[in-house]
Amino acid sequence: MNKLFLKLFLIVVIFISACVGAGDKNNESEKSNDLIIFHAGSLSVPLKKISKEFKKENPDVNIIMESAGSRKCARKITDLKKKCDIMASADYKVIDNLLIPDYVDWNIKFASNEMTIVYHEKSKYSSEINKSNWYEIIMKDDVIYGRSDPNFDPCGYRAVLTTKLSEKYYKKEGIAKKILEKNKNYIRAKETDLLALLESNTIDYIFLYRSVAKQHGLKYLILPDSINLKKPEIADYYASVTIDISGKKPGEKITKKGEPMVYGLTILKNAPNKELALRFIEFLLSKEKGMSIMEKEGQPSLVPAFSESYDNIPQKLKKFAKGIRPI
Repeated sequence: MNKLFLKLFLIVVIFISACVGAGDKNNESEKSNDLIIFHAGSLSVPLKKISKEFKKENPDVNIIMESAGSRKCARKITDLKKKCDIMASADYKVIDNLLIPDYVDWNIKFASNEMTIVYHEKSKYSSEINKSNWYEIIMKDDVIYGRSDPNFDPCGYRAVLTTKLSEKYYKKEGIAKKILEKNKNYIRAKETDLLALLESNTIDYIFLYRSVAKQHGLKYLILPDSINLKKPEIADYYASVTIDISGKKPGEKITKKGEPMVYGLTILKNAPNKELALRFIEFLLSKEKGMSIMEKEGQPSLVPAFSESYDNIPQKLKKFAKGIRPI
């Protein structure tokens, strides 16, 4: 009787183990088609469209996109240890400063942008604002403006750098401090979080990327090239202003200089699905595919651009970058 019971028990254990093993294999099979992308909020619209086109060629792929400020995306990887295949940042230096070399080996620069002042027809003084008086309007007591958090979002520190450059450009001493001390309760984690506040008439103006304004059909003020962080030709002038932002470790600071806007992307060392990630990035960076969508959405292509980590870029992606610029 005991032997019979033991045999039955062993049969049940083996059966359950087989079922669990099969279940694990099924889960692994399901996971093999998942592609996890952490990306800057300003990339939400183009990446959604690029993903849709990619799925036409790869219908079985399940693309999971998480939008946040680029630095917050990096913190999800470094601090929260969240799984991710691709990281796409609004500032390539977020990848360089926070992820290389511990979490990624390389970084490809792929698109640019510029800072603007965004508003709508109900914004106070919207019929008067221009590139010569915008800072005066923003400083008015009855005007509310919003910006994103510099420690979470490149658009946040670029808003600060643009403001500091404005003080130099317009030769108006003290305006940067006045603007940056104003309306601090309307600072948000990422720039796209401010859109709802603008559309509900809670705020009048936002420091925002031109591409996001175009994608959402908003009015925007084109700023002088000396302050909009657009022109590589005047990179030295942009670098004349700085902001301190949080570093890799608690209490550590990074001094961020003004510089032309450059987006970057990479694949994580421990990416759950590296092969699929490579295919997606190859699609995204191809001129006739992903980059044509990126440019239609207001973000000019930089492909191929110089990469300080060129030697580490996977072979099939090297065509989208260049070796280190000669000194």
